[in-house]
Amino acid sequence: RTSPRLLCVATQQKNSGQNLEEDQSQSQNEQKVESSSAEKTLTEEKAKLEEQLKEVTDKYKRALADAENVRQRSQKLVEEAKLYGIQSFCKDLLEVADILEKATESIPKEEIKDENPHLKSLYEGLVMTEVQIQKVFKKHGLLRLDPLGAKFDPYEHEALFHTPMEGKEPGTIALVSKIGYKLHGRTLRPALVGVVKDA
Repeated sequence: RTSPRLLCVATQQKNSGQNLEEDQSQSQNEQKVESSSAEKTLTEEKAKLEEQLKEVTDKYKRALADAENVRQRSQKLVEEAKLYGIQSFCKDLLEVADILEKATESIPKEEIKDENPHLKSLYEGLVMTEVQIQKVFKKHGLLRLDPLGAKFDPYEHEALFHTPMEGKEPGTIALVSKIGYKLHGRTLRPALVGVVKDA
């Protein structure tokens, strides 16, 4: 027969074994709860960090694009400054070219003879100076606008008057009062013109 004392010890061991299993089970449940809570916190933290990374990347890309736009605009401004920096100087020289042209036109052609050597050499000097100034203009991108017979263009011509003319198409230029000029494709001074209108 088993002694009551041994039964008591066995029962205690059995009970302590059950308690031990319960304790382990309970601690495992607590660990699961804690780990799932930690996983949830980490997942939330990861989502926040990913969102922040996305925002920072977006801002970085925008900053790069803005910097590239500023660089391109600056480069364009520098190029335009190189091309059109001489604009006011050219306008002043146009007055000189106009005076030379008027001086050349004012000399009567029938007076330019070998018998009149001073006038002849003065005229030839004026013509050579005029030719040379036009070469300099062309070299620097300044071109004449002599639109006689062309269609009227408000970007290149300034109409002084409209007149009916037989045999001429309406809207064409019948008379050029003052030659115009363009600097690298941009109108520096519009040509002053008379335009044909409907009769």
